[in-house]
Amino acid sequence: MANQEYDAIVVGSGISGGWAAKELTEKGLKVLLLERGQNVEHVKDYHTATIGPWETNYRGRRSVEMIENHPVLRRDYVLNELNVDWWAHESDSPYVEEKPFDWYRGYQVGGRSLLWGRQSYRLGDIDFEANAKEGIAVDWPIRYKDLAPWYSHVEKFAGISGSRDGLAQLPDGEFQPPMDMNCVEKDVAARVKDHFKGSRHVTIGRVANITQPLEGRTNCQYRNKCWLGCPFGAYFSTQSSTLPAAMKTGNLTLRPWSIVHKLIYDKDSQRATGVEVLDAETNQTVEYKAKIIFLCASAFNSTAILMRTATDIWPEGLGSSSGELGHNVMDHHFRLGANGKVEGFDDKYYYGRRPTGIYIPRFRNINGDKRDYVRGFGYQGAASRQGWSREIAEINFGAPLKDAISEPGPWSMGITAFGEILPYHENTIKLSPDVKDKWGMSVLVMNAEIKENEMKMRQDMMNDAAEMLEAAGLKNVSKFDSGYTMGQGIHEMGTARMGRDPKSSVLNGNNQVWDAKNVFVTDGAAMTSAAAQNPSLTYMAMTARAVDFAVRELKNRNL
Repeated sequence: MANQEYDAIVVGSGISGGWAAKELTEKGLKVLLLERGQNVEHVKDYHTATIGPWETNYRGRRSVEMIENHPVLRRDYVLNELNVDWWAHESDSPYVEEKPFDWYRGYQVGGRSLLWGRQSYRLGDIDFEANAKEGIAVDWPIRYKDLAPWYSHVEKFAGISGSRDGLAQLPDGEFQPPMDMNCVEKDVAARVKDHFKGSRHVTIGRVANITQPLEGRTNCQYRNKCWLGCPFGAYFSTQSSTLPAAMKTGNLTLRPWSIVHKLIYDKDSQRATGVEVLDAETNQTVEYKAKIIFLCASAFNSTAILMRTATDIWPEGLGSSSGELGHNVMDHHFRLGANGKVEGFDDKYYYGRRPTGIYIPRFRNINGDKRDYVRGFGYQGAASRQGWSREIAEINFGAPLKDAISEPGPWSMGITAFGEILPYHENTIKLSPDVKDKWGMSVLVMNAEIKENEMKMRQDMMNDAAEMLEAAGLKNVSKFDSGYTMGQGIHEMGTARMGRDPKSSVLNGNNQVWDAKNVFVTDGAAMTSAAAQNPSLTYMAMTARAVDFAVRELKNRNL
């Protein structure tokens, strides 16, 4: 039988779990990395990364059968034939929606690090201080200065390309050279800066795609097929970056098809002694022991593991003594903004398929601006020219049509807002008493929604978008709001938040579970508030920081 005891166990192999495995093994610990789904090997298992859509059955789109079989995935862009196997199957892993929730999960080695949008932004003091200043939820137990060196640490290794913009609300980092904005975006950026007197900024999106070779990885080839796995290793994923580093140490054991049911808790020592694992292929149960455990199974799954642990002591699970386990669900609300046509650039084009767009950092409720809601939002978007697939109603057949579609179409530009959702105690997940998954485990019940603060914010998110595009000279500017359902941002956060007091939080300032100091949670579950920025870079930094603390405490015999 394989080794049953390790120095550390990491649950989940996505962005946070990959970082935990790398940092722990490089510090000399023997580590077991558990993943509930299949193994995916770098390059070898990127089966659709180097083929064209015309080489597939459905031209890279979705079939009627796929639509029928995937009632959740079909709600958004994630369902397509090219990587459908990298998204969790709803029939195997269902969940209950007391209120609508779109939950998109990646159950394989690498998790959603293979699928993420790669936008990588630091949170700043404005974000870490907001709860305390506004009297919302609880105060973060850390500040920007606590995380800043760890942001730098992970940025250098992951490879983040971007520009240094000198903005307090969006701290600069350790960046590779930025990708270039195209001619229209540069013109819009200059016009927005001038019109709004420097209070609003248009910059290139900071993205985890390298522009220079790094650690055996080849720089981005501008294919924009990142969601299929990159054979060049140009974007950060567990497979391209953290897993090879961990494997190189000789200290890592990777075990796919391993569903962690619960932690094994010893009430005398008030520590977790290991994990109970259900083999997803054989349905056999096995236990593994370790001195420290990192839960990185993604926000809701990490919380579900805590909920199933030590229920003989705490009926709602390990970490529930505060009354906050499973509460404060957050995401980013979006799917609204504006777009318009651009004139005067018909003799210009751009190179390749850039895997990032522009970013407009938060400008509301800062620098003297005060709205009738709290927090704020940023924008992502791009300018481009329409291609051969555009519809030309006036020229619909014959040689004129052929000639027309051989030339690029007109320029257009659109921006979409991403706004912060507050940590409402009543936005919850819990274990269902009735519904089970394929392996007989209770599934999660979702009960979360946006509220008045977000609805007020959405008006500005849409109106400000149109205002900026019009100020930049775009024509036929139109606003849009496609509606929003919780979870659509695929940035689920909260449910095991950090805090300063065990009576009002699940984790302390080092990501330790108050009720079991050798258990660390460093994925989205730990977030005390959401900020407006994409959160994954913060998970990476929190994980590296927590590992450094855990190993020091282990050496000092405090764990």
